[in-house]
Amino acid sequence: MGKKVLVTGGTGLVGRGIEFAAREDNRDDEEWIFLSSKDCDLTSMEQTRQLFESHKPTHVIHLAAMVGGLFSNLRQNAEFFRVNMLINDCVVRCCYEFKVEKLVSCLSTCIFPDKTTYPIDEGMVHSGPPHSSNFGYAYAKRMLDVQNQAYHQQYGCQFTSVIPTNIFGPFDNYHLEDSHVIPALIHKCYHAKKNGTPLTVFGSGTPLRQFVYSRDLGRLLVWTLREYTETEPIILSVGEEDEVSIKQVAETVAAAMGVTELHFDTDKADGQFKKTANNAKLRRYLPDFQFTPFAQAVKESCDWFVENYDSARK
Repeated sequence: MGKKVLVTGGTGLVGRGIEFAAREDNRDDEEWIFLSSKDCDLTSMEQTRQLFESHKPTHVIHLAAMVGGLFSNLRQNAEFFRVNMLINDCVVRCCYEFKVEKLVSCLSTCIFPDKTTYPIDEGMVHSGPPHSSNFGYAYAKRMLDVQNQAYHQQYGCQFTSVIPTNIFGPFDNYHLEDSHVIPALIHKCYHAKKNGTPLTVFGSGTPLRQFVYSRDLGRLLVWTLREYTETEPIILSVGEEDEVSIKQVAETVAAAMGVTELHFDTDKADGQFKKTANNAKLRRYLPDFQFTPFAQAVKESCDWFVENYDSARK
């Protein structure tokens, strides 16, 4: 019997990356179903059970979550915790009840302790409290790892999770105030080019980040579903040597969009200087995996935004 793979939160940035990767490495014995929040209220156990009853998946990739930027997290920590705990409990429980062969859930590097040493690795998830700004979201995501371990110990379920670093690519959220750094810069560049004005970048540009292209992440998530057998999470990221500064990011986006003048607004806060993650575990499994060169991935993302400006989330 073939695989029937259900992807929750399947129409967002990561879901579209998985869809791209599954088409690229198409297998006759796999059927993929990509769901959006319109298809089911995953905070409702009754609706989630109906969804599983209707599709009868053999495999699940769980991406659905209540997400938001820094300021919405600061305002609503209780709500971020509550909603994400409900979603995760419904999805994980239904995977158990409907005898799903494998569940892969997506976590986030924000779950790691605020006070830590770098680079961070998979063994450090629970070694201290997360940053206070989004502790509700972070603890709910950490609990997915706890659920995976508990269902494995009690029922022998093959449930696992992945931890990507900063994701970008087509189908991102390009909202100017409530999006991540690359989509925000792409959208700002679009207006700067149109109006013949400089690109304004918040902060000094010195912080360092690891970025993973959504299509590369899609390829790695498909590999995780097919091949990765551990319950413990795995970090999916470029290596420490591929960290880039926000200044380099801004220059790369500006070059791809044809904007020549940049201005750094140093009155705005920089945020954390670095959050370096160690991808040694991934490299033990996939020593030859080729990440898309950063400039190429940024160019593809910029071109997609320009071509899809009217329909892009913004």
